[in-house]
Amino acid sequence: MSAIVTLKAKFIYMTAYDNSEALKGTLLGQQTEYKDQYDASLLFPIPRKLNRDELNVVETDLPFKGQDLWTGYELSWLNAKGKPQVAVAEFIFPCQSSHLVESKSFKLYLNSFNQTRFIDWQTVQAHLERDLSQSVNAPVKIKLYKADELSALQLTALPGLCIDELDIEIDDYQFDSNLLKLDNGNVQVTETLHSHLLKSNCLITSQPDWASIVIKYSGAKICHESLLRYLISFRNHNEFHEQCVERIYCDMQTKLGIKDLEVYARYTRRGGLDINPYRSSNNDDIPFLIKTNRQ
Repeated sequence: MSAIVTLKAKFIYMTAYDNSEALKGTLLGQQTEYKDQYDASLLFPIPRKLNRDELNVVETDLPFKGQDLWTGYELSWLNAKGKPQVAVAEFIFPCQSSHLVESKSFKLYLNSFNQTRFIDWQTVQAHLERDLSQSVNAPVKIKLYKADELSALQLTALPGLCIDELDIEIDDYQFDSNLLKLDNGNVQVTETLHSHLLKSNCLITSQPDWASIVIKYSGAKICHESLLRYLISFRNHNEFHEQCVERIYCDMQTKLGIKDLEVYARYTRRGGLDINPYRSSNNDDIPFLIKTNRQ
């Protein structure tokens, strides 16, 4: 596909966002000053509604449950005596929250802890819970792990069958939900599939976002080749991590009629943060632990 066609497609998609008041003032793609004193005002929330309107998803009647699990690898602050502390942080945002947090503003906010003194770890956690919950208008759960708590950092294999070795030919990398097809055998199955070939681009900066994805479902069997083609079609697609996962979930429901469904993406980290959205027809909480060697 030519660069002109790709840019044209991006322009058409972006027009829904370009004039949005909610995105004015975003720090993504901007040169910014890094503050090292605690400042909750650095957080920049973005309404989830911007993308859900396009998917015909009603905020008051979501077709899915789930969470966004963020991992922060670069959290540090000073204790009461001025001694640096470091932690790996886990942030769990409910998908029912009205807003998500812009990733660069999140990083700037976490960096603002660097030269700030806190009495203890519990005080740091309380600040994080309060600030993030206020930002997204929903309770955010926080866990802080010490650097030598290996249980929080263990690599795990993705569950199910990997479809990446399917011998398919690709000559079009434009997003296309019509690529999704059911298998011809009309067989009812319960299966778990995964792929490491999901790539999308940041909605604002167009920087690449790399992910592994797990799809678990029950219903008419999906054509595996069509699913892989569909996932690869995100390769030049511009959208936030959470929005991509919700799009995949909604497309599989509307195009394939699948009702019993789980979609979980593990994105590689950028700026010390990884984002891992999970959407499910059944579960509010992520039911299985995954951490890939790309994270």
